Amino acid sequence: MRTLYFSLVVLLLLSACGENSTESGVIKIKFSHVVAESTPKGIGAKRFKELVEQRLAGKVIVEVYPNSQLYDDDKVMEALLLGDVQIAAPSLAKFGKYTKKLQLFDLPFIFNDIEAVDRFQRGPVGKKLLASMEDSGYLGLAYWHNGMKQFSANKPLHLPEDAKGVKFRIQQSDVLEEQFKAIGAIPEKLAFAEVYNALQTGVVDGAENPWSNIYSKKFHEVQKYIIESNHGVLDYLLVTNNSFWDSLPKDIRAELDKIIDEVTLEVNKLSLDLAMGDRQKIIDFGDETQRTELIILTKEELVKWREIMQPIWGKFEKEIGKDVIEAALAANNS
Repeated sequence: MRTLYFSLVVLLLLSACGENSTESGVIKIKFSHVVAESTPKGIGAKRFKELVEQRLAGKVIVEVYPNSQLYDDDKVMEALLLGDVQIAAPSLAKFGKYTKKLQLFDLPFIFNDIEAVDRFQRGPVGKKLLASMEDSGYLGLAYWHNGMKQFSANKPLHLPEDAKGVKFRIQQSDVLEEQFKAIGAIPEKLAFAEVYNALQTGVVDGAENPWSNIYSKKFHEVQKYIIESNHGVLDYLLVTNNSFWDSLPKDIRAELDKIIDEVTLEVNKLSLDLAMGDRQKIIDFGDETQRTELIILTKEELVKWREIMQPIWGKFEKEIGKDVIEAALAANNS
């Protein structure tokens, strides 16, 4: 049955790859993502389009669809297999059903900072993970940073016990579900496009996001507190499907690889500057009646959060791989 399934997937991919060219033979790449154009991912997608159409003029055109205009991060994975889009950049938390190894990036407090994340992703183990979904028809092309995650809520959170009973929006991730259960919170899985309304109407009480997502999606307007925890990373995987990528002429594929490497460096350098800028905009937003209060956790408070969440690493060690977790921790010490 498994063999029949993958045979059908391959047939779909092969038929779809022939449909992404225009009548003139120009290759069309549809790039779908869920965030605003002002975020690191949004800027990266536009930059990718610009460079492709400069260097591969007359050969490749790129259409970018931000803000879930085409698909959310769950449906885009099916769209990739069917050839309805050729490139997407879902958050790393979205790939659990295709490979358990990428759950590494959801582990709380596994990385000390975004520089450690970058060192791991550029290292041999991080690069190897890009190809960890080939059996499912997907190929990772690059990691794009968005930044470290912060908690937001409608009550102040200084210690883990403060989060007991608080309903948090989470992505489709078993690790994140365990993360919030560890502190007695109630995890609610929701699509990113639904988060603002869910926070505004009280469907959920809080969330976790990097600064750029909080500001660009105006979550700070519907959250009373933001807790600067830097407890996890929210990065994206630039992803395509194997058959589409393999079907490209070698010279075009080589140039696309070069462009992706160049854009990745730009996006990852830009993400930290944007994060700090958006953090300040949130601090400065509105008057005292509107302003979201920023809570900066002390070292002692952060130790408490880490202590209660660190056992989650062991729960997922077998699925992720002990060697992968050890490589991630080693990146903190480089």
